[in-house]
Amino acid sequence: MVKTAQSVWENCLLFIKDNIQDQAYKTWFEPIRAVELTDNALYIQVPSKFFYEWLEEHYVKLLKVALTKELGNSAKLLYKIKMENTYGNKQPFTEQLPSAHRAPVKPQEVDFPLQNKNPELKNPFVIPGIRNLKIDSQLNANYSFDNFFEGDSNRLARSAGLAVANKPGGTSFNPLLIFGGVGLGKTHLVHAIGIDIKDKYPDKTVLYISAEIFTQQYIDSVKRNTRNDFIHFYQLIDVLIIDDVQFLSGKTGTQDVFFHIFNHLHQNGKQVILTSDKAPVDMQDIEQRLLSRFKWGLSAELHQPDYETRISILNNILYRDGVEMPQEIIEYVARNIKSNVRELEGAIISLIAQSSFNHREVTLDLAKQVVEKFVKNIKREISIDYIQKVVSDYFQLDIDTLKSKTRKRHVVQARQLAMFFAKKFTKASLANIGSQIGDRDHATVLHACKTVDNLVTTDKQFRKFVDDINKKLSV
Repeated sequence: MVKTAQSVWENCLLFIKDNIQDQAYKTWFEPIRAVELTDNALYIQVPSKFFYEWLEEHYVKLLKVALTKELGNSAKLLYKIKMENTYGNKQPFTEQLPSAHRAPVKPQEVDFPLQNKNPELKNPFVIPGIRNLKIDSQLNANYSFDNFFEGDSNRLARSAGLAVANKPGGTSFNPLLIFGGVGLGKTHLVHAIGIDIKDKYPDKTVLYISAEIFTQQYIDSVKRNTRNDFIHFYQLIDVLIIDDVQFLSGKTGTQDVFFHIFNHLHQNGKQVILTSDKAPVDMQDIEQRLLSRFKWGLSAELHQPDYETRISILNNILYRDGVEMPQEIIEYVARNIKSNVRELEGAIISLIAQSSFNHREVTLDLAKQVVEKFVKNIKREISIDYIQKVVSDYFQLDIDTLKSKTRKRHVVQARQLAMFFAKKFTKASLANIGSQIGDRDHATVLHACKTVDNLVTTDKQFRKFVDDINKKLSV
């Protein structure tokens, strides 16, 4: 049988597909077209130079093995880099002008492996609002160590933060990962560390950024074919602070680029500071190689503030705003608002506002009214983990069984209910819900929600399940 470019490439794809994940295959191999076979050289067409560079960096060994199996040891692979003049084809990370303004693109041919003849990067990646290397640290001057009050709930994290501020990159706390629930002061603390470092080491480049913005910048750099500039920019930072690192969950491309940035910074004695809503061991859809690096330094947890710390926080707010308040009222608020610092601040500010706007004296009765209304209006955050626990307890299952692949009817129903309530009570996407509840896809979650809706109208016993669990989650 005569070999053609198409037949050789199809056989290569069969081998490649068996050796990588489905998503990677769809992203990096499905868009490729075989265009020519000359002697032992196969020409393939890729949508962009970035696409080609990614294949060379990540899949060159796999490509060599696949092609050698088909054409022997003398096999060669050459690329044609060409943007098609249509919008219909799959062309990841390629921005196009309208056809009237688009210059014709001449295909480029390159032999593999590519040797980078000019490793110098032309320009560092530029964050909007940050010009060249005069980097605005993006730090909030209101968040300092002076108004981050120490207590048993945060002593370890605060002490570690001070140690890092005194010697960034020079302690064993690298990375320093601060984790804990909503409103406990994670963001405040990392800003305080950054501000202290800037005061002590003015020449050091400090940058605070949220994981969400970091991810968006990475996506933009891929679209613009400036990924190397993006990496180079972040490798220039002396102290990199990334807030809410759990946002990287499931974002394999961003995790990969952060892994390389992290390694460079760590190996060169730079400091990395992270925050997360959970400990590394509890993070889901984060690559193991990245999680292992999170564990290299210190993971310090912030707990709910104790009574004495809550008193200190309230006194500081009153002092800052120039307000005097009887001690019994301060103590009442501190005793009744326990969950986190943010809610504590909200309660005392509401009390000050009620007093000021209504010209009422701050009394214990007024404090009780305000705190009671405030507590009622606090919408308790319900997580997917919490929903799974409530559903598992209700059906007397353990969570591992709930997430398992078993098709036993009572377990399937429990799993479907967990998905249904996760969609109802959280803002998580269907894909995120599925990944957390037994690593299912979004279609499974959608089917579960429809099944629950149908059973509620046709099955009295099932409707009781829904009502009971709904009450538990709505308390």
